[in-house]
Amino acid sequence: MSVRTLLAGGSRSLATATTRHSMADTVGDTPVVELDRLFHDLPVTVFAKLEFLNPFGSTKDRVARYVIERWLADGKIVKGGHLVESSSGNFAIALAALAPLYDLTVTCVVDPNTCGPNLAILRGLGARVEMVDEPDLNDGYLHSRLERVREVLDEVPGSVCVNQYANELCWRAHYDSTAHEIVRQIDGPVDTLVVAVSTTATLLGISRRLRERWPALHTVAVDAKGSVIFGGAPGPRRLPGLGSSRTPELLCREEIDEVRYVQEQDAVSGCRDLLHTEGILAGASSGAVVSAIHAIAGDLPAGSRVLTVFPDRGERYIDLVYDPAVGAEP
Repeated sequence: MSVRTLLAGGSRSLATATTRHSMADTVGDTPVVELDRLFHDLPVTVFAKLEFLNPFGSTKDRVARYVIERWLADGKIVKGGHLVESSSGNFAIALAALAPLYDLTVTCVVDPNTCGPNLAILRGLGARVEMVDEPDLNDGYLHSRLERVREVLDEVPGSVCVNQYANELCWRAHYDSTAHEIVRQIDGPVDTLVVAVSTTATLLGISRRLRERWPALHTVAVDAKGSVIFGGAPGPRRLPGLGSSRTPELLCREEIDEVRYVQEQDAVSGCRDLLHTEGILAGASSGAVVSAIHAIAGDLPAGSRVLTVFPDRGERYIDLVYDPAVGAEP
C-alpha cells in the first residue's frame, strides 16, 4: 500500500477491492466505540478508539508502517536494510512483523519488563532480540537499552535506528492516519482528549489534528507514577508501555493542558472494570486512562464528550493484569 493510501484512511476501500496485498494493508481503520456501560454514572460521554484491533495488536502498527514507507520513499532505508529499535514490546512487534514485508530485518532491544508473550512473538517473527538486564541510574532500563542500540548500530553495517522517542514521523503517523479517522468517525465535537503517554507521539499527533477542527480541545496526558516524562521523581514501574524513565525529545509540554498520574494498581483495576463492563480485553495503559477519566470526570462540564485511545491488546498482559492470583497489585 502506498503512503497516499495510508493518509486517506488506512486501508483500501472495499468498494474497489475485497482482498489485501499483504498484512500491511490491514493496518488502520480501527473502530470507535461509546463506553456507556463503564461510565454510565458520569455526566459525560466517553468514546474509545480501539487501536488494539490493528493486525499486530497495537497502535504501533500504524507508526511502524508509516515510518518504513516514508523512509523507503525518501531513501533513508533500502530493501535489504536493517532497523534497530528500543521497545518495551508493541513497537518491536510491529516492526518485526512489518519489516519482512518490505524486505527489511530488525533488531529489537528489550528489557526484563517486556511481557513473556511479546518475547515469544518477537522470536517467532524472526527478529533479533537483545535483552538488557542492567538497570540505569533512574532505576529503569531505557538508558541501558539505548546504549545497546548504539552498539548494535556499530555492529551491523547500514543499520538505522527508528528512535520512536525523537522521530517526528511517529507523531505524524497519528496526525495523518489515526486522527484523520477519528474526525471522520465521530459525529460532533470532542471536548477532552485523554491519552496514556510514553513517547507522547500518540497524544500529540491526535491532538494537533483535532485542534484544527475543535480549537477548544482540552488534552490530558496519563502518566505512570515513577515516570519522569514531565519531571516527576523516578520510581519502579512494572507495567510496560506506560511512562518513561527519560523525557522524550518529541514532548511539547505547552501543548498538553493537564497531566494525571496513575498508580499501577489503579491501571490494573481499570483494565478489569473495562473487561467486566464492556467486554474489552485491553492492555495496561487502557486501564490507566479508564482510571484517569473517572478521576477527572467531576471537573468536566456536564455533557462533555471525552475521547480516549486503547493502544494495545490485553492478552499479552494476562499474568501482569488479569490473573486473579495477582489480586489488586500487578
